Amino acid sequence: MNTPDFNPVCPLPIQHYPQVLLAHGGGGKLMHQLLDKVFGQAFRNPLLETRHDAAQFSLPAGRVAMTTDSYVVRPLFFPGGDIGSLAVHGTVNDLAMSGARPLYLSSAFIIEEGLPMETLWRVVWAMREAAQRCGVQIITGDTKVVDKGKGDGLFINTTGLGLIETPLVIAPQSVRPGDAVLVSGDVGRHGMAIMALREGLQFESTIESDSAPVHEVVLALLQANVTLHCLRDLTRGGLASALNEIAEVAGVRIEIEEKQIPVREDVHAACELLGLDPLHVANEGRFAVWVPEAEAARALEVMRAHPVSQNAARIGQVTEAADPLVVLRSRIGANRILDMPSGEQLPRIC
Repeated sequence: MNTPDFNPVCPLPIQHYPQVLLAHGGGGKLMHQLLDKVFGQAFRNPLLETRHDAAQFSLPAGRVAMTTDSYVVRPLFFPGGDIGSLAVHGTVNDLAMSGARPLYLSSAFIIEEGLPMETLWRVVWAMREAAQRCGVQIITGDTKVVDKGKGDGLFINTTGLGLIETPLVIAPQSVRPGDAVLVSGDVGRHGMAIMALREGLQFESTIESDSAPVHEVVLALLQANVTLHCLRDLTRGGLASALNEIAEVAGVRIEIEEKQIPVREDVHAACELLGLDPLHVANEGRFAVWVPEAEAARALEVMRAHPVSQNAARIGQVTEAADPLVVLRSRIGANRILDMPSGEQLPRIC
C-alpha cells in the first residue's frame, strides 16, 4: 500500500503497518506504534509529549467552559468533511456557544477491528489539520480496539476546554422579549449532504456539508461589543429544535418568518424527495443568535464579514414572556406552531 497522496509527510509509510487494525487490546507493539507514529506524530505538542496519564497545564484567570461530545457519523467521509474534522469543529463550536475561546481538546478513538490503516490515517490527519486551523491543541486521548462487527468502523469522543473572556452571561436564561433572532447562514446542508450520499441522490452540484468552526465569528461579535444574550448551534434537530429548546428554558414565545430563513434550492429539493423539513435537519457550521433588537443590524454586519457566516439573516424575534412556543409564519402568511422533531429523523449524521 502506498503512502496516501493526502499526506506527503507521513512519519512512517503505511505499508509498515498491517493493512487493517487487529484487536490486540490496549498494549503490545502494534498499539505502541499506533500511538507513537500515528496519533503522537499527528497531534504532537509539549503537553502531549509528556506521555503521562493526565495532561497538566495552567489556565489564565477567568471562567472556563467545558464540553464533551461523541461522533458516530456514517459514512466516515462525506462531501465537505469527515468524522475527524467534524469532531474538532463540533467541539470547538460547542465551546463558542458560551462565548469561550477554545484552547484544548481531548480525543478518544473507538476503532473496530479490521479498519483499514489508511482510513485511520486520513481521519487522524484531517483532525490534526482542523485543530491547527481552529488554534486548539489535542493534549490527551485514548484508543480502544473493539471486535469486528461491534464498532461500525470508527467512533470518536472529544472533550473541549475554553476560556470565557466576556462578562456577559450567554445562556438561554438571558433571552428577553424584544430580542431579535438571527441565523448565521443557510440551514439543513450537513444532514442533506450525508443523506444524499447514502441514498445516491444526484443533483446538478454536490451538496456539501457546512461543517466548519464558528468561534472566530463569535469572538468577533464580542470584540465588537455586541450584547449577545444567547447562542445555540443548530446540530441534531436543526433550527426547529434549537428554537424550541431556548423558548422552553427562557419561558418565551418566539416568532419566525419562513421566507427569511436561508435554505439552498438543492437542500430544499433533497428534503422534498425524502419527506423531510429542512428546519429539522442538522447543521454542523451554523448557529442562532439572540441579541437586543437595536443591535441586530450591527451583529449581522459583523457576521457577514466572515466567510462561514456571510449569509447571516434575521429570521424573527422574541415577542413575549409566555408559555414556551415557537410560531412560524409561512411564505403565504399563515401561522403554525413549529414543534420539536418527534424523533431523530437522520441517524448517524454527526
